[in-house]
Amino acid sequence: MASAQAAIVGIGATEFSKDSGRSELRLAVEASLSALTDAGLEPSEVNGLVTFVLDNNAEIAVARNLGADRIQFFARTSGGGGGGPGCIGLATMAIETGRADVVVCYRGMNERSQQRFGQPSGYAGAASSISTQAVDNSWTMPYGQTTPAANMAQSARRYMFQYGATSEDFGRVAVTQRAYAMNNPNAFFYGKPLTLEQHQASRVIADPLRLFDCCQETDAGVAIVLTSTERARDLRQIPVRVAAAAMGIGPQHHNMAPVYRDDIAAAPETRIVGEQLWARSGLRPTDMDLAMLYDHFSCAVLMQLEALGFCQLGEGKDLVRGGELGPGGLIPTNTNGGQLSEAYVHGFNGMAEAVRQLRGTAVNQIAGARHAVATGGSHVPTSGIVLTVD
Repeated sequence: MASAQAAIVGIGATEFSKDSGRSELRLAVEASLSALTDAGLEPSEVNGLVTFVLDNNAEIAVARNLGADRIQFFARTSGGGGGGPGCIGLATMAIETGRADVVVCYRGMNERSQQRFGQPSGYAGAASSISTQAVDNSWTMPYGQTTPAANMAQSARRYMFQYGATSEDFGRVAVTQRAYAMNNPNAFFYGKPLTLEQHQASRVIADPLRLFDCCQETDAGVAIVLTSTERARDLRQIPVRVAAAAMGIGPQHHNMAPVYRDDIAAAPETRIVGEQLWARSGLRPTDMDLAMLYDHFSCAVLMQLEALGFCQLGEGKDLVRGGELGPGGLIPTNTNGGQLSEAYVHGFNGMAEAVRQLRGTAVNQIAGARHAVATGGSHVPTSGIVLTVD
């Protein structure tokens, strides 16, 4: 899924809240209209739609309420958090193959007020719906792995044991990202500082993960509009080209944070994605001016830095200890505050931040930013993109 012919031309979002007071459909449409306005396009020009399998908004409803009356391509990518860049990849393929001209990728979710993903699920082994996921869950849920945090905790603890990382290292990720969010008026934690001492004093959610190691639960909609690079030149915004897109599933994958593989302290899905991104884009980690890494949990940021090649295995802790994820560091990471401190919209808000950075309009602007990498997920079926401005 490489690209030299598709570009992101519009981004849009609703406010990030804990109680939107409106339907997920309205959130998706509001964000999509905002993204189209940002691009200088009309809803009638949209002929492609892409979202997640988890999104509750039917394409026919989005098209009808958006005012797009000639949709000729629609698709969904697998997973939740792992699928965000995959949406961009599907839209890119549609544009490059002539299946669509203007594609809106959207995610609308009342993930706090309607359905809290961080809460225990009760579907494992349900007799009325024996799915492969239910079978996978039946091996873990009886032993207490009933939440995403519990699923990820074993990998986090093994990572600490194997590489000498500490809870403070995870906390440094959270504190660094909160510092970015402090300047971001759209972030839920705007103006609300976080110290390492506060992180260490926060309650344990699933040992070793503490409250501030866990992403938020957010009500919001975010949308991203793509078209061909040729058409993009005539539109309102600086085109942000999709230099590469990729997907990946690693060995012995069972649900989130697989525990049946030989090494549970690494992120092989992200490594598979990264290898494709660098090969297809012709760029390297050293070319990246920033990274938007999927931060459902703070420990995942360190594992992804290693899997993408920004450092060797076990050295992610050294990067965050040295301040290399902050402004002026080796690889400024999650400059909007990430899902830990801006909002949790399955990574869509992270990709939108990458676009702002490359346009030169971000609040925490990285001077001269031209190349960015964004990921979805870390241990789930994963995807990633490399974005660039010419």
